[in-house]
Amino acid sequence: MPDEKSTKKAKVKRDPEGVKQNILRVATKEFAQNGLSGSRIDEIAAKTKTSKRMLYYYFGDKIGLYKKCLEASYARIRRGEEELDLDGLSPIDALAKLIDFTFEHHVNNPDFIRMVMIENIHDANHLKQSSELQSVNNTTIIKLKDIIQRGQKDGSFRDDLDPLHLHWYISALCFFNVSNQGTFSALFGNSLFSPKGQGELRTGISEMLVRYVRNYEANT
Repeated sequence: MPDEKSTKKAKVKRDPEGVKQNILRVATKEFAQNGLSGSRIDEIAAKTKTSKRMLYYYFGDKIGLYKKCLEASYARIRRGEEELDLDGLSPIDALAKLIDFTFEHHVNNPDFIRMVMIENIHDANHLKQSSELQSVNNTTIIKLKDIIQRGQKDGSFRDDLDPLHLHWYISALCFFNVSNQGTFSALFGNSLFSPKGQGELRTGISEMLVRYVRNYEANT
């Protein structure tokens, strides 16, 4: 009967991409919970379907693994945005759908929020070293630019909108909802984080930003 070590080696040979994805999932949770300095390669390897040696083989070292986890975390939200199929919607509906997606993504992926918070603690030093991260994240600005241009063309959006500013507003409101849940709840109670409260916040954020972009002069 094959031992556990030989079984792991066989899995690596059969599905190296699956093994790498498993490592990234496990490592992302570890980094999100313990930070970069508090995470240990031994702990990560022990929770994966492979060995510590293979982990080093795929990612080089802990910093290399952390960077790949950061890249994968950002790539996941950008892929979700690409799947929204916003081109067939009116500019107002497209923006509202993108805002709703961002809100829900952040609520359902708290590890992403923690990874971003951790990287900010490190002054985004690792993010700055990744050309992949910068190119991947530029897609959301391009998407917002397209929505704005369509809205300005049909007269529903103001003429002075900046896609980078709009992305900042969306990110700030949706990010805070998850990043500051603990402190906000401790200070003011949990009502905003009940299903009812979250629904009201999601609707409010969408309505607020849609009002911000609207061209009200066109309706006067």
